[in-house]
Amino acid sequence: MARYDINVHIMKRFFTLIAVAMIPSFGELFAQNPKPQDDPTFLKKSALEIDQHIAAFYRSKKLDVPKVTDDATLLRRAFLVSVGRIPTAEEALAFLEIEDPTKRESLVDYLLKSKGFSSHMTNWAFDLLRITDGRIGTTATNEPYRQWVRDAMTNNMPWNQFTSHLIASSGDGWDPNTAAVGYYTRDRGMPLDNLSNTMRVFLGTRMECAQCHDDPFGTTERHDFYQLAAFTHGQTPFGQENMQPLWDELEDSKKERGENYRIAEVLWDKVYGMSLGGGGTGQIALPADYQYHDAKPGEMVSARTPFGKPVRISEKKTNPGGRAKLADWIVAKTGEQFSTVIANRMWKRVMGKGVFEPVDEFIPAGKSNYPELMTYLSKLMVELNYDLRAFQHILLLTRTFQFATNPNPSSLEGGDDFHGRKIERLSSEQIWDSLITLAAGDPDKQPIRSLDDRIYVGGMPVLVGKKTMIQLSKEVLALKSEHAVRAYFSKFASEVKNSSASTSSDNSMMMSKNEARSYNKNAKVRASELPSPAPRDHLLYLFGASEREVVEASSREPNVGQVLSLMNGFVQRELVNDPSAHLYKTLDSATTDHEKIRRLYIAILNRTPTDMEMSWMLDEVKKQGAAGYRNIVSALVTSSEFLFLQ
Repeated sequence: MARYDINVHIMKRFFTLIAVAMIPSFGELFAQNPKPQDDPTFLKKSALEIDQHIAAFYRSKKLDVPKVTDDATLLRRAFLVSVGRIPTAEEALAFLEIEDPTKRESLVDYLLKSKGFSSHMTNWAFDLLRITDGRIGTTATNEPYRQWVRDAMTNNMPWNQFTSHLIASSGDGWDPNTAAVGYYTRDRGMPLDNLSNTMRVFLGTRMECAQCHDDPFGTTERHDFYQLAAFTHGQTPFGQENMQPLWDELEDSKKERGENYRIAEVLWDKVYGMSLGGGGTGQIALPADYQYHDAKPGEMVSARTPFGKPVRISEKKTNPGGRAKLADWIVAKTGEQFSTVIANRMWKRVMGKGVFEPVDEFIPAGKSNYPELMTYLSKLMVELNYDLRAFQHILLLTRTFQFATNPNPSSLEGGDDFHGRKIERLSSEQIWDSLITLAAGDPDKQPIRSLDDRIYVGGMPVLVGKKTMIQLSKEVLALKSEHAVRAYFSKFASEVKNSSASTSSDNSMMMSKNEARSYNKNAKVRASELPSPAPRDHLLYLFGASEREVVEASSREPNVGQVLSLMNGFVQRELVNDPSAHLYKTLDSATTDHEKIRRLYIAILNRTPTDMEMSWMLDEVKKQGAAGYRNIVSALVTSSEFLFLQ
């Protein structure tokens, strides 16, 4: 049988070399304080312990142990779960044709070390934190915050540190060290909504109802909510009062609503508006419509936590460190809750369904469907120092992850029954990234989008190569008086007006000086590199990508628009009818119709066709000639097997 025109021997050694690279050096073996997440033996042992918990569950429920799935299904599942795309034809061939008993472990090592893993995790974080490129009603941007989150995911920042950085943040929104303030400034003017999201995301506690009234379905009272809100109260732009008089003058003057106004917007929105002063006062006034007898409307209440180890701030004076105290309470003083919530989120990410559902409504381990497993997962997360990559590595190594697909609904209400992976529709990002893989090859070879720190006035970059937003923000936030701000603005406005931002020489410096790289909606790159939210005519939007206005708002529900998109949109234009698509390059060296069909199946569905499928496809090619191959591609890409994860 004909093969791909590649060195198959080298490809077969591919995963073996990855495994060898994981062997610790002499120095690592004898390190004084080795981290458990760096120890392959610990990872395997932990995976085995999880499997033992699952085996005990099967015995208790009198369930048969599922069979382990075949290589092709496992390959596709592992790629889509860990890196968010299907394997390239070359990657699929390398795995399927190698005869090595450790190749599944090597595959996991390969995937978790890839750029694709970081990209997929970045998408997850963007959805969780509702990160968009811009902000409605202002010229401010989330670019530096977006970049901070991306770097954190790429560098595998431990989840407890990530959480603390976000919640305790303050300072300059453009400074890479403090850009996490975007967590608050993204919701400027909506601090109570921001707090509700904080509790939901990090502690699995739904408190949004308590903003207006005591929660009728829970234990949270409105008074509790405002005591918690006191920790983050007092979120003000850093030093913006120094520009307030100048800004009021420009807003009131119709004459100045020209270039000076647009230049002032840069300072008002993109410098002050993206900064965060103070650290949380620890006190807040109850709203005017407060309706309960335990306090009066407008009464000041001091910060106090509603559960976990008590943390409070004195009501006698304001405290500038409320956000830091809140962050410490969330990650260190809520018992098992913080570690359990993120462990369950990661379990759902890998296994398809949480140990308890919904994942943002915390259930103590002892009250979950499987207390022993949930307790172990929570403790494991702590033992791994909140290393999300290592935690997922362990889950991917389990036999549980490798079980054959179970098409039946869960036998446990509100949780996973662990009896094989449930079939689920791919997310919009998984569909897009997989289509890009077929159309343009490995998308992880493309350069990633970078921080655009150019200064924009009226939508055009200015002072290119002379000053960046990072420099501008640092200079402006250092100004200590109204007089200093006015003097700086006068000089800055003059520089902008005299600059030649639109000249070809400056345009040529955009990449070399600022190294800004961005992609438009038509770029064949990962979903994590594209504009956010996706435009309404984009495949990502049509297939349910979140608009990132609320937490995890994506949808996997089918609709007519998706069918039309597959039949007449990107798939037909960039894949089926494009002879230069990467998919068709795999056919170049094939000499028979049989081999070409086989390669299409491996590239698209990551398996070889059955005898019956081969017979059907050979008939199609015989009848339609070259057009038959395009019909095969169209049929496979629009099939349920391609659009669903098994």
